[in-house]
Formats: sequence, structure tokens, C-alpha cells
Amino acid sequence: MEITNTPTEKKSFFSNLTVQILIAMILGGILGIFVHNNYSTDTAKEFSGYIKMLATIFIRLVQMIISPLVFTTLVVGIAKLGDIKTVGRIGGKALGWFLTASLISLLIGMFWVNILQPGTGLNLSDVDVSAASEVTEKTQNFSAQNFVEHIIPKSIVEAMAVNEILQIVVFSIFFGLAAASLGDYTKPVVSALDKTSHIILKMVNYVMKFAPLGVFGAIAGVFAIRDLGDLLLTYAKYFGSFFIGISSLWIALLLIGYLFLKGRMTTLLKHIVSPLVIAFGTTSSEAVFPKLTEELERFGVKDKIVSFMLPLGYSFNLDGSMMYMTFASIFIAQAYGVPLDLGTQMTMLLVLMLTSKGIAGVPRASLVVVAATCGMFDIPVEGIALILPIDHFCDMFRSATNVLGNALATSVVGKWEKE
Repeated sequence: MEITNTPTEKKSFFSNLTVQILIAMILGGILGIFVHNNYSTDTAKEFSGYIKMLATIFIRLVQMIISPLVFTTLVVGIAKLGDIKTVGRIGGKALGWFLTASLISLLIGMFWVNILQPGTGLNLSDVDVSAASEVTEKTQNFSAQNFVEHIIPKSIVEAMAVNEILQIVVFSIFFGLAAASLGDYTKPVVSALDKTSHIILKMVNYVMKFAPLGVFGAIAGVFAIRDLGDLLLTYAKYFGSFFIGISSLWIALLLIGYLFLKGRMTTLLKHIVSPLVIAFGTTSSEAVFPKLTEELERFGVKDKIVSFMLPLGYSFNLDGSMMYMTFASIFIAQAYGVPLDLGTQMTMLLVLMLTSKGIAGVPRASLVVVAATCGMFDIPVEGIALILPIDHFCDMFRSATNVLGNALATSVVGKWEKE
């Protein structure tokens, strides 16, 4: 399954797919703004519902191939690693990186929300609390028991049916280790799964041709029903503070990348620019999982490392989401005048570190974790309504940051393993 570059395969920084996606984003924004400014609210909402179907189709096409891709590549990767000792060594390095990156992300969010104080002095009189009901309902079953149940699959068929990546990873690790322990006897099965993964990666190429239309639909649908100018003016302090925080995280990730990968970091960025733009446009890091797998292998990371690291990263290494969680939680506390001393904030940080793992497949996962954390620290959970109007635009940056963090983690661990 290894993909290597030949001289004829070299790409410019803006590959054809990337250019198409950027053009689709611009055209989608123009169309959405035109509809918003020239048609009634009801017509704009109806238009948004229809045009967003393009994004829904694209994301569902990607989701269609995630489960078989994770299972086949991870089992083959573990079987090629050979033994439990090697899996444990790479897994240890991966978890060490994930925990460190999560801590840095959480601290950056905590630092900037305390320095810039975006929630202080906020007028809460016209906040529509009912808008937060969808998120707060999901926090009612948020407990340690449900957290464990979310990680361990009771049925691999059910896990694949709903794309629970972490549950598929757990099953695949057991399956891969069992296959590796049986040696030559399982070679036909591993070979069949390897060939299957090739077929699925070919499907990725077909699906990605639809990416520009998906991004176009997502952007047009949002801009048709949102007045971006008024929204950013209302949330200027919040969004500006968030942007400073997420930019700081990008700088930290890029510096760490250049520290470990040296000049190869620039090459990595060239390879992942398409996944970054797709994630930004669709607000879904999951939508680029198959494409990111392919590009990291083209970059030169061995398939067995990519297939092991990426599924784990999508469950444990969501750097952009982690930064946002501390930022949003403390922002809500500031808005409601709830005092949080440094000790309480550090406790909140540790709670977020633990509760955020393994919820990648939950819709609006970041907001669900923020709501649950607010409840634990006596911060009004309905404060989620404060950030809902601007959350889509923050999510664009979170999703792209998650992709960068996972690409970086996979590449660095690959280098550590001399792979």
C-alpha cells in the first residue's frame, strides 16, 4: 500500500484539487451572500437546506469508506509491525505525543482567554437560551460509565455502522495482534485486507473529485442564512480572541514541526494543503481522513505507521478542539461572572483532557464537552447559547487545526521509527 513520489508525480503548492476547492469556497461565499441580501429569510433558509445537500452528499460519501479503510489499514499495519512489543512502543510514543499536544493546546486556550477576557462585561439580556437545548440534552448522559461504553465496542458491526472510529480501532488492534501472533497461517487474510485497502484508497480518488462541490454547498448554505458582517461585529472580541489563540497554536505546531522534521516540514505542508482546505470548508476533519491517509503515504511515511497513527489521532489528538474547549468554558464563566481561580482552572483543564478523548464521532463534540464541563464547575450550561451563533466559523479553524496536528504527529512518529 506504500505510495512513493516519482519525478512526474511532483505537485505544485496549489494542486489542481486545491485550486478547485478554493474557487468553490469563493463562489459559494458569493452565492450565499447574494441570496442572503436579495431574498426573504424563509427563501434563504429553504435555499440553504437544498444547497447544503451537496456538502451532505460529499461527507456521506467519505463516511461510507472510513470504517473499511480504518479496519483494513490498521489490521494490515499491525500485522506488518509484527509483535505486541513493537505495537506497544509505537503506541507509547503516540500517546505521549497526543497528551503533550493536548496539554499545550489547552494551556494556549486558557492563557489567551484569561489575558484578553472576551466574556467580561457581556450583555446577556437578548441571548436565546433555547438554541442550546440540542447540545445540553446530549450532556445528560455524559458520565464515566458512558465514556467507557463509548470506547469499547459491544459489536464491531454496530461500530462500523455508525463510524465510531475509536471502537473500530480497539477491535482492529485486537484483530491485528491476533493475526500477527499466528504468523504465516494468517498471511492470506492479511494479503486480502491489504488488497482491499488498495481498492478503498482508489475509491478515495473518486470521492475527492466531489470535494469542490461539497465545499461550495457548505459555504453557500451558511452564508445564505448568516449575516457575516453583523455576526462578526457582535462577536468581534470573542472571535478576535479565539483567532489569536488558534493562530498561536498554529505557530506552536509549525515550530515543533520544523524542529523535528527540518526542511521536510515544508514538503509536508504542500502535501496536506488540500486536506486542510477541505476540512476548513466543510468544518469536518473526518471528511479528509481518507485523503490525509493517502497524502501522508505520498509524503513518505510508511503505510503501517499511517494506518496505526491516524485512527488513534482522530480520537485522541484533536488539538484545535482542545484549545477551543478551555477557551469557550472560561469565556462562559467570564460572561456570567463566575470566578475561577488558577487552581480551579487547572482542574478544569485536567477534566477536559480526560473527557474529550474518544468523543470524535459525537456531533458538535467540542460543545458537548464544554457544556458537560460547565455543569461540573457550576457554570450555567445555557451559556452554550452565547457561542452557538459564531461556532460554525470557529469550527472551520478548529477542523483545519485538527488535521494539521494529526499530520504532524504521524510524520514525527514515523521519523522516530525511521519509517
